[in-house]
Amino acid sequence: MLLHLSDLHFGTEKPECLMAIQQFCRDHPIEAIAVSGDLTQRARFLQFLSCKYFLERLNLPYLVVPGNHDIPLYHVFNRVFSPFARYQAFFGALEGVLETEHFYLLGVNSIRRRHHTKGHISLAQIQEIDARLRSAPAHKLKIVVVHQPFYTSPEDGHAVKDCPVLGRMALEIWGQQGLFGLLHGHLHQTAYYDLNRIYQLGLDHPVFEIHAGTATSHRLRKGQPNSFNVVTTQGGLQHYVFDVQSREFIRQPS
Repeated sequence: MLLHLSDLHFGTEKPECLMAIQQFCRDHPIEAIAVSGDLTQRARFLQFLSCKYFLERLNLPYLVVPGNHDIPLYHVFNRVFSPFARYQAFFGALEGVLETEHFYLLGVNSIRRRHHTKGHISLAQIQEIDARLRSAPAHKLKIVVVHQPFYTSPEDGHAVKDCPVLGRMALEIWGQQGLFGLLHGHLHQTAYYDLNRIYQLGLDHPVFEIHAGTATSHRLRKGQPNSFNVVTTQGGLQHYVFDVQSREFIRQPS
């Protein structure tokens, strides 16, 4: 199982959700964890420290990517000259690779200092991920982890403006290398889409667009509860929401 967390927003975290995730990891055969950005609320030292401590205590391999909240907002000098300094001090590379028995995870940094919320990917990033997917073991689920979504439904309104401009081009190229799907956050809403069908990519397999809600923050949107996703080793998708009364994450019907 791959545990997909997002939008932890340390600095606004709910301790009961943190404890419930720890218990979930003890009770389930989690192979790895992917965190699709917004680890912190304001990219502060103590917020990164708390997030790092939480992830390390889960005692599982994990891959993280930055979100738009993980670079300074109000400290203009730091945003311009060293936007990722604190992130890298705690988590190292902005675009990591994590390979496990069943999963091949690639992190993509979609955050740019000149944008507040909009995602961005470059031609160089598309080519680099393409090369890595080509060399990935064919029998493993190939997954890209990136903060901003590559697709939003018409009902999401203005959220479409945050999708990377080159997202469809990336999908056309990566999909040829057997990409299983993409893990996103950013919108604090859960959603699943088949981008092969939506964008008519002409592939012989689906490419899943998997959005996660906020796993641990009280910054909830549209009445959605805290939640996370699970990808099974066979490629199944599961959704869990936090139940306030039992103080645990409960799997929702498919």
